[in-house]
Amino acid sequence: MGRQTAIVLYVLALIVVVVGVDVLFFRNHFWERLAVNVGIVLVFGAFYFRFLKGS
Repeated sequence: MGRQTAIVLYVLALIVVVVGVDVLFFRNHFWERLAVNVGIVLVFGAFYFRFLKGS
């Protein structure tokens, strides 16, 4: 699998997780949803820099 393909799949997974969590848990809670979305993006960013950036 190419590097660009892996990054595209990673970004798609990030989008699916963020939208899924929003719809399932935080539909009418703006600040909680914002905080969780920022946390999810930070976790995905950390995994990216740890595992995908080096390859």
